[in-house]
Amino acid sequence: MDISYQEIIFQFFGGLGIFLFGLKYMADGLQRTAGDRLRDILDKFTKNPFMGVIAGAVATGFLQSSSTTTVLTVGLVNAGFMTFRQAIGVIMGANIGTTLTAFIIGINIKAYGLPILAIGAFMIFFFKNHKVSNWGQTIFGFGALFFGLETMGKGVEPLENVQTFTDLTVSMSNNPILGVVVGVLFTVLVQSSSATIGILQSLMGEGLVSIDAALPVLFGDNIGTTVTAALAAIGASVGAKRAAFAHVIFNVLGAVIFLMLLVPFEAYVRWISSYLDLGPEMTIAFAHGSFNIANTIVQFPFIAILAWIVMKLVPGEDTVIEYKPQHLDPIFIEQSPSLALDQAKAEIIRMGDYAYKGLSETNLYLTSNLRKHSELATQVEEALNNLDRKITDYLVDLSQTSLSDDDSHKHGALLDSVRDFERIGDHFENLIELIDYKNTHKVNLTEQAHDDLNEMFSLTLETVNQATRSLEFMDEDEAREVVRKENELDRMERTYRKKHIIRLNEGICSGQAGIVFVDMLSNLERIGDHAVNVAEEVLGEKENL
Repeated sequence: MDISYQEIIFQFFGGLGIFLFGLKYMADGLQRTAGDRLRDILDKFTKNPFMGVIAGAVATGFLQSSSTTTVLTVGLVNAGFMTFRQAIGVIMGANIGTTLTAFIIGINIKAYGLPILAIGAFMIFFFKNHKVSNWGQTIFGFGALFFGLETMGKGVEPLENVQTFTDLTVSMSNNPILGVVVGVLFTVLVQSSSATIGILQSLMGEGLVSIDAALPVLFGDNIGTTVTAALAAIGASVGAKRAAFAHVIFNVLGAVIFLMLLVPFEAYVRWISSYLDLGPEMTIAFAHGSFNIANTIVQFPFIAILAWIVMKLVPGEDTVIEYKPQHLDPIFIEQSPSLALDQAKAEIIRMGDYAYKGLSETNLYLTSNLRKHSELATQVEEALNNLDRKITDYLVDLSQTSLSDDDSHKHGALLDSVRDFERIGDHFENLIELIDYKNTHKVNLTEQAHDDLNEMFSLTLETVNQATRSLEFMDEDEAREVVRKENELDRMERTYRKKHIIRLNEGICSGQAGIVFVDMLSNLERIGDHAVNVAEEVLGEKENL
């Protein structure tokens, strides 16, 4: 029989592309549908490593990506919401959650891939409701998943007549290490463990791979999925590196343990397949699920040891941005409203310090282009948003009590200050986006433009810091100095805009560079406005700017 290798390659890789697109589209739809609930799950249900396993499995079931769950977990560790030991539990759970895709594929409704695609497309294009559209995206991705699998399956059918492929599967049956290597390489190649498992299910469904050849590939797939996270951790924070190392060690150890137990594990898989009368695709799903659950059970008691090993391998202190309020005790609202105001003020001072830190990291990002500075600044901005909500809620509750005239005035001033510090976070977030745009589109600022920005950044940082100190100590001299510096920032912005226009007219800088430069100046000037608002609360003579 004549074999068209072109047809095999086109159908296999075309199907793989549709499968990967469907997987991502489905995951994005689920993530939009779930909203912030996934982060809340990881935050609220990770008080101990066991709950972390459950939370990690649930979150990954929604996200359809263990790597995304790991990234979320690193963010929560950096935010002080969970310890590294708790994070290891989440990483273990993520390995369990990622097996859901294999079970979805195991349902084997490939023949209905196109109708499911159509239903999803109708929901996306004919309904304006965002919730319906998100569910439509999920269903469309679900259909693409099965259509891609069916296309891949048709592509690999002729391989049963290819002697080289037959020899490879026989070699993997006789040499499990080769199967592990194949699993690692293919997962690294396609950047998705779910895709590798899906391909394995397609091959087994076509009778091209036996269970004794498939299991080592499945173990290798678990090792391969850690490579992406490990590469992403290069140059990242200490927390990210530790999470990546924990993921690698956990998965490699699991593969080694089950390679040594391959004969009894294979016997178990054959037994459960026969007992439940499973098809080839569902057999792989059960093998994948059983492997990851058993691996978690075996290694779970040694989480403390794993954490110790990883912390020795990746030493150093990581920067923790504490999202949670430290001073807002609700008991003071009823017992001592005056003391509650002081508690709120102490929390607002933390906001001011965070605003300064976030702006400082943004300046470092501009001068160095190192992603770690933008990531830290983004974490600070998220912390500011969280503190804004918590402090505002606390002050609103406080407003329901009987406040003296002085306390009532102080209450209003603090509410305004919360908003000003939160807005500073929004403006340095805008600056990060502008720097990202500059780097992505290779926009080159002139040396003079860089000097002007650095000078204005420096003065803005001083202004924000002095505004915070003036509020902390109710220092009118500091407050007046903030007003003076803000006037200087206004003057700087006007001067630097004029200099920019001259450079533009002389052809020294491009129009695109000019837009980025002017927008940066504008955001720095607006940060100065919010800093002076805080200072004028201290002076008791706030004006509309």
